Amino acid sequence: MAQPKRPDPKAPAEAKPKPEPKKQPEGRVTQSEDVIAGGPRGNAFPSVEELIAEAAGSGDPVMDSVAPPTVARKEHKEVRHGETVKDDWFWLREKSNPEVVKYLEAENAYTAAMTKGLQPFADDLYKELLGRIKQTDLSVPVRRGKWWYYSRTEEGKQYPIQCRKAGNADAMDAGAKEEVLLDQNELAKGLKFLGLGAFSISDDGQQLLYATDTTGFRQFQLFLKDLGTGATTGPLAERVTSVQWAADNKTVFYTTEDATTKRSDTVWRLVAGGKPEKLYVEKDELFRAFLGRTRDKKFEVLAINSTDTWEMRILPSDQPGGQFKPLLPREKGHKYDVDHRDGLFYIRTNKGAKNFRIVTAPVADPSEKNWKEFYPHQADTLVEDADFFNEYAVVHTKKAGLRGFHVLEFRGGVWHTVAFPEEVYAAGGDGNPEFDSRFFRFNYQSPVTPGSVFDYDLGSKTRKLLKQQEVLGGFDATKYECKRLWAVARDGVKVPLSVVYRKGTKLDGTNPLWLYAYGSYGYGSNAGFSSTNLSLLDRGMVYVIAHIRGGNEMGEGWHDDGMLMKKMNTFTDFIDSAKWLVDQKWTSKDRIVIEGGSAGGLLMGAVSNMAPDLFKAVHSAVPFVDVMNTMWDASLPLTVGEYLEWGNPNEKAAYTYMKSYSPYDNLEKKAYPAILVTTSFNDSQVMYWEPAKYVAKLRTLKTDTNPLLFKCKMDPAGHGGASGRYDALKDRAWELAWMFNQVGITK
Repeated sequence: MAQPKRPDPKAPAEAKPKPEPKKQPEGRVTQSEDVIAGGPRGNAFPSVEELIAEAAGSGDPVMDSVAPPTVARKEHKEVRHGETVKDDWFWLREKSNPEVVKYLEAENAYTAAMTKGLQPFADDLYKELLGRIKQTDLSVPVRRGKWWYYSRTEEGKQYPIQCRKAGNADAMDAGAKEEVLLDQNELAKGLKFLGLGAFSISDDGQQLLYATDTTGFRQFQLFLKDLGTGATTGPLAERVTSVQWAADNKTVFYTTEDATTKRSDTVWRLVAGGKPEKLYVEKDELFRAFLGRTRDKKFEVLAINSTDTWEMRILPSDQPGGQFKPLLPREKGHKYDVDHRDGLFYIRTNKGAKNFRIVTAPVADPSEKNWKEFYPHQADTLVEDADFFNEYAVVHTKKAGLRGFHVLEFRGGVWHTVAFPEEVYAAGGDGNPEFDSRFFRFNYQSPVTPGSVFDYDLGSKTRKLLKQQEVLGGFDATKYECKRLWAVARDGVKVPLSVVYRKGTKLDGTNPLWLYAYGSYGYGSNAGFSSTNLSLLDRGMVYVIAHIRGGNEMGEGWHDDGMLMKKMNTFTDFIDSAKWLVDQKWTSKDRIVIEGGSAGGLLMGAVSNMAPDLFKAVHSAVPFVDVMNTMWDASLPLTVGEYLEWGNPNEKAAYTYMKSYSPYDNLEKKAYPAILVTTSFNDSQVMYWEPAKYVAKLRTLKTDTNPLLFKCKMDPAGHGGASGRYDALKDRAWELAWMFNQVGITK
């Protein structure tokens, strides 16, 4: 299934040739000229040292006397649907303009000056967070053929090391020699960022394909490593989005993205020693193409998906010279995916089944007339995924925001369900590549139970705990309590809330509360474990995830009711959840801090506009706040493909509705909560200029004296920030220190 396009990097635990310029829409007129010099400082932005000197002697810990940077306003007009739209900060999208960089650096300097007094607290928090982590650690090995694969970390090193050892079907040979496949620390030497994309081993275990990004812009290069000799060749290709091996161990299929829009649209075949051959180009800009493979390795699968329509094309893996052929014709509104077992395709489909069902179909003719029901549709339960093994099937469902596993033994034809003990939890498959396995491996966790890897014996119905995340520093799960609550939205809909707090916390409305949500793309927020969140709970904060409409916690309809012309439900659900928590004495208005990232940053911007007096402080991470300008520009990454999620602004009704909630377009002259905005200069999923423009405009409108801070990571970094684990933890510690400080927590 295609992943959400603007996933939240702050989410709870459980990450072709350039086309000709697009023609402008009919009637679109654009003007741009410099008209304003840039306020008191013009473009002479101060340094950190100058700002600190300016605040010298101030008794105010947040240095309110320091003036924030101002930025030149340049008139920009566009006519959209007969309406003249003005945007004086449009020019900040000029990434190569030195004045843009100077402005971003000035904002960073201002933020550093304003938070200088917080740095000791942030440093202490970093030590606290790091003190809970087992820095030298080992993942649970996963079998692929005769090898057991795992990753390990070493204290002081930023990145994991990918390894393997020989073994048999039951266990890794502990005495076998370790083979290091990829040491990301070595790859990262001399680099400030390293992202690992594809990591794929050939069927014979002799070759490794891997892809790396060194800028944070999700621009991956593909490399091949011979695991026998250790020799690496490449890059074999640029802008790679997915890869798969064929059964012959010498043919590779991969997809690449458009150089401008970053849409994954082209499929290639590469045979060892040859040149890449272009197999397919997806012309429809609403669709993206990615490669997969059935678990039994019989078929290569090319998934070509849009928001509301999915198409699968297949190719026998032992016939790599052939062409991918559609499993079923592309049909508007039909979403399906596929696996294979014993001569049958298993198709998860939404045809006649809003929350999906699973049918079987013969390989010779998988058309609908030959479908047979395998797992039925249920109105209150989402069929989210399925794993098919030689002797067993495991269907993944979601009901009331909680995942379930339903197991079938093919031989006996009897189903049973895997039960979980807690009221709130997260569970998911965790490394099940072997078709002949009798074990189903899953990860289970909750806000009070660290991530736990189990092997579930599908025949005996017993589970074995292989590893639980070690939380150092004396963590005791019995000191915390987690529960599921239901807020009531203004239209009467009940919104699930996952709530965790330390036992003994006063629940009389006086305690601070941290409220998180996402609510987009049908991507449900999992109530998983976070050792970082212990720093909140141990300081008396309640942590709440609001599972608002726009996700899939309550099924496909939950997504439908929070997208397109119903998107406003996402924002009102969040506001109503916060009000409900206040009414129920979980907190008070001046004690709520809220956080969301990416599309969740859109949520933060919208609710800050709609109910600014309800929240004390806001952290808006890599926020999608300039909705109208982004969705109006078809050349930007993600835009066209997201018409089916947000709406097509070229249609007047959609344009008007989207504009009614777009955070940037709805900023007003009024008081706002304390706001921290963070981003990365090289983010490709939400461009840096969206938060930059948002902050610049808000500075001219806000009537309060609450802090408005903007932190833009100028070094290479991605949508999720820094790539190194220590760097990322330092950034998180600083964010926590700022948020804590807003509700009076200073140590």
